[in-house]
Amino acid sequence: MALLEVEGLSVNYGSIAALQDVTFRVQEGEIVTFLGANGAGKTTTMRTLSGLLGARKGRVLFEGVDILREPSHAIVRRGLVQSPEGRMVFPELTVKENLLMGAYARKVSRAQLASECEHVFELFPRLKERIAQPAVTLSGGEQQMLAIGRALMGKPRLLLLDEPSLGIAPLLTQQIFQKIAELNKQGITVLLAEQNARMALKIAHRAYVLEVGRIVKEGPASTLANDPDLQKAYLGG
Repeated sequence: MALLEVEGLSVNYGSIAALQDVTFRVQEGEIVTFLGANGAGKTTTMRTLSGLLGARKGRVLFEGVDILREPSHAIVRRGLVQSPEGRMVFPELTVKENLLMGAYARKVSRAQLASECEHVFELFPRLKERIAQPAVTLSGGEQQMLAIGRALMGKPRLLLLDEPSLGIAPLLTQQIFQKIAELNKQGITVLLAEQNARMALKIAHRAYVLEVGRIVKEGPASTLANDPDLQKAYLGG
């Protein structure tokens, strides 16, 4: 049984079909990436999985349970946690306060919270250096680290990352993708939505390509990286 199985997912914005019969799976231990241009449906997929958008039809099975109609806080408690597009950190809260907000849905001791914060700081040492700074004072790359760290505080079984390279300098983008691969090696399953196809395919096991709300290609990341059509559309080939 896959960790996540999505079957026939269709989502509308009013009369506009944003997703049409989208079906995919994520096995435990994988990095799976969704590729596509702006408006392809990547963020809509992520927000629907997180319970932030309603679906017209379909099923979302997480560990065998259909969570499509569950509220977002219940989905987080199950271990499906999203780091959203645009980071969306709390600008006036400090780095530490932002991290603690990531654990808000869980009942854990202060000692455990402190330990989990330290784990985030080991992954992103810059955040520890800026622990008392308001999030608004961080660079874009540092805010992305904070957004991922905040999601990790939710103890995800499946981590959803929506456009982690958006608005980030190339050097920091490379560092963040290295950290995503490191998290996966530590046992966290990742579903990644990303426009930077080259970077995403380097770390992913499998990939899906979305166009206008439909999946048009799928397969091993290494195979899609050498696909002539994909190279022409996304990789500058």
